[in-house]
This record gives sequence, C-alpha cells and structure tokens, in this order.
Amino acid sequence: MTSVLKHPAQTFDTVHGLQPEEAGLLGQAMWDLVRELYPICRSITGNGVRETLRKIGSLIPLAVHEVPTGTPVFDWTIPHEWNIKDAYIRNSKGERIVDFRNSNLHVLNYSLPIRKTLPLAELMPHLYSLPRHPDWVPYRTSYYQENWGFCLSHQQLLTITDAEYEVCIDSTLEPGHLTYGEYWIEGRTPNEVLLSTHVCHPSLCNDNLSGVALASYLARHLTGRRLRYSYRFLFIPGTIGSIAWLSRNEEKTSRIKHGLVIACVGDPGKLTYKKSRRGNAEIDRAVIHVLNHSGKEYEIIDFSPYGYDERQYCSPGFDLPVGSLTRTPHGRYPEYHTSADNLGLVKPDCLADSLSKYLSVISVLEDNGTYLNKNPKCEPQLGKRGLYRALGGDADAGKNEMAMLWVLNLSDGRNTLLDIAERSSLPFERIRHVARELEKHNLLEKCVEQL
Repeated sequence: MTSVLKHPAQTFDTVHGLQPEEAGLLGQAMWDLVRELYPICRSITGNGVRETLRKIGSLIPLAVHEVPTGTPVFDWTIPHEWNIKDAYIRNSKGERIVDFRNSNLHVLNYSLPIRKTLPLAELMPHLYSLPRHPDWVPYRTSYYQENWGFCLSHQQLLTITDAEYEVCIDSTLEPGHLTYGEYWIEGRTPNEVLLSTHVCHPSLCNDNLSGVALASYLARHLTGRRLRYSYRFLFIPGTIGSIAWLSRNEEKTSRIKHGLVIACVGDPGKLTYKKSRRGNAEIDRAVIHVLNHSGKEYEIIDFSPYGYDERQYCSPGFDLPVGSLTRTPHGRYPEYHTSADNLGLVKPDCLADSLSKYLSVISVLEDNGTYLNKNPKCEPQLGKRGLYRALGGDADAGKNEMAMLWVLNLSDGRNTLLDIAERSSLPFERIRHVARELEKHNLLEKCVEQL
C-alpha cells in the first residue's frame, strides 16, 4: 500500500517560502543526506536500493514495493537482482591494485561473478578508463547484457603491465526483485502532482543523490500542510522503475495533472528546465514563470525522448504533463558519470536554491485558479474600500495597484491567475496577493474548481 499522511489545517502558502536561515539549514541537511548515502553501492535492483530506501524512510514514511524478477512490465521484463560483496584485481605481488572497497565505481555495475587468473590480453577488454580525464574513474553499467569488468583511472590503466592478474568479482545475479519507494500526501482533491527521482546510481552525488535528497526534504516540507493537490513521490530505479510503476498503476495516471523529474540539482550551474512533451502544460508555464522572475540566469530546453524518466511519463501512451527541473543537465558537466561527481561537486547552497525553486513552482500550482469580477462594468472605486492602503505603504505600491487593475480586468471566469501573471509580466505572488485582497473586499469570486 502507498503510505498516506493526513495533515493538520495549515495552509501551504504560509510556509512555501524559505527564509535565509531555514534555507541554509535545509541545504546543509540535504548535503548531509547525500554524504550518508554516498558510500552505498546501488544499482537498478538489490540491497543497495533497499538500504537507501531505509535511510529515506527515516525522514518520511515510505511504502516499499518489491516486483519479482520475470514480471512483464509493458515491453520490458523485470531483470534478475544483482548484489555484490567484494571485487578486486590483484597483481603478481598479491596487491589489490583495483579495489571495490575503495570505490564501488571500480566495478562494471551488474557484473557477473568471476574468480580466476587471466593473462593481460584477456583482461584488457574488460577494463574501462577515461583518457580525457586520466585521474577519474568512469561509471559504467551492463544491466541487460551479461558481462563483467572493472573501471579505473587511465593513469592506473597505464601501469597494468604484468603478464597476468587475479580477478575477483564476488557478486550474484539471480531471481529476486526490483525495489522502489513511494510516498503519498493526500490533498483536498484527488488530482496529483508527481515528483519522481532515480535511486539506482552508486557513489555519484549530483546524479543523483542530490535529487534523492531534494525529493526527501521536499516531501518533509509538504507533510502536514493543507494542500490543494495530492502529492506522489517516487524513489525508483531509472527507466525500468518508472516503466514498472506505470505498468502497475496505469489506472492512477489520469489523476496526474502536473509532474517533475528531480535530478542533478546540487551543482553550481544555472537552473535548466526541460519541458514536457506537451510543451505548454501548466507545469511548463509554472516553472518558466518562476525562473523568469528568479533574477538569475536559467535555460529552457524543449522535450526530447532522451534523458531521465520524463521520457517514460511522456511516452505517447501516457503523455503526462511531466517536465524535469535540474541545474546542469546530464552529460553537460564534465564530472557526469565519473568519480569526480563526488561530495565536492554538490553544494549546500545550490541544493537550497533548487529546493526553493521547487517550492515556488508548487506554490504556483497550489494557488492558481480562476476568478470572476463581481463588479465588471467599469473599474470599481478602490480608494473608498481602503484597498490602496491595504496594498500600499511601500515602494511596490504602484506595482500592487497595477496588479489589481490587471486582476480585475482579466478575471472573467476564463483566465487563471497564472494567465494574468504571464500577460501582465508581474510575479505570480503579487497577482495572488492582490486577488485575495480583492476577494476579501467582495470584488472577486473564486470559480468552482473542476476536478
């Protein structure tokens, strides 16, 4: 069963922002979680995923699901489960020159077990390095094609010149399960916001322990709020995990109205948003609006059927409104899928900034709505109602007045607050604020929400 948390009557908008001190504390807490999860050897299946989910479960009450090997999930089949205890390459002196205990990246992920002495010529095709970055160890996988191998720095590869070497990979690849975690927060409506992050990478921090940490603390932040939408958090193995979830939960997908895939959110690069397949869904507009008013550099890229799990959620049979908000996208920072994607690459202030942007996007989704002007024939007299005083008194008084005029003019029962914010080029927060004041003064009426 999906974990469900009932919540007290605390509105979302009173807590959506992060004060600097709170942002600093949350940024450090997320970084600490990245550090705690960093040593675990994860893959698309196995005990590393389970251990990771147990640690996340200490922060939020995760429901953990196990899907047996051999289960058909659309055109795919759940693979054998992989686990590993140890691995090494020993030279003629008996020295471990490549050692899994030093870094779990040293083993080709999903390697078959092997224990034998091999001549150098037979060993070399099973060694992987990065000549362009000779000090870094690459991350390589062989999920769906049986193989074995080791990853090492190119400098180290150049020293492997003995006639033969002892190789050992103490792993198992056998029937078991695929494991994923799910957390559900019930809102006022059954309509859902899907937030999905992948948990299958071993010791790689930005891709994607940063996403795991942000999703965990975003879920904690939303817990206990009175929310309009229900929120579904998925902690899944990449690709096969989202395919498995969609296959097992197809009847629920019609309730997903917005979604984001969370990855690569801890590096110092600018925020980047990859649109959903639809390109103009409300989630696309909400993210772009937040970034446009962030005062910081950002990038918008169109959907493509390559990347993270958004390509499964956006496949034509589902076409869900799911985008991906990252910092530097996958493959566009040199440390990607290497040992250099370590604790030094991920920064607490970058994690905090990413979390703040996610909360701002959720604030737009939560508070967007359609209103009807109850005094539509010419402008109402605002001064006699004290609205100038209610919204004035600071340097932004003129902007608030302009926002009132925009809201009154466009609140015809067809335009949402986000529509008005986009057309007026004013921040959504200001439009929302004046709409509430106008509603208090009986000049606006909120239209009934359509489920």
